[in-house]
Amino acid sequence: MNPEQPAAVVVLPDHLTRADVPRLCARLHTALTAAPAAEAVCDASAAVHPDLATIEALARLALTARRAGGRRLRLYGTPPELRALLELVGLGELAGAAGEDAPAPARQRSDVE
Repeated sequence: MNPEQPAAVVVLPDHLTRADVPRLCARLHTALTAAPAAEAVCDASAAVHPDLATIEALARLALTARRAGGRRLRLYGTPPELRALLELVGLGELAGAAGEDAPAPARQRSDVE
C-alpha cells in the first residue's frame, strides 16, 4: 500500500453473525465511494475465533471492494486461525501471497466498524 494513499478500513469483529455482513459491506462501499482513490483494507486482528460467518464476510467484503472500482481487499493483522480457515476453504489469496499481511494503514480515510 502506498503510504500517501488513503485507506478505507473495515474492522472485522471477533463475534460476527451473518446478519452483520450486509452492514459491513455497505459501510465499506460508502467509504470507498467517498474516497475514490482509497485502498480497501480489512483489519482482521480481532477475529481470533473465526467461523464460516467470518469467511462469508471476507468473501463479500472482497467482492464489494472489487465492485467499487476494481480494488483488492487487503487483510491486516490476520490471526493464524483465520489464515488457516481461509486456506481450507480455498480463499487463501485473501490472506495475501505467501501468507503476508498488508502493512498497517498509515493513513486512514475512513474507519468502518
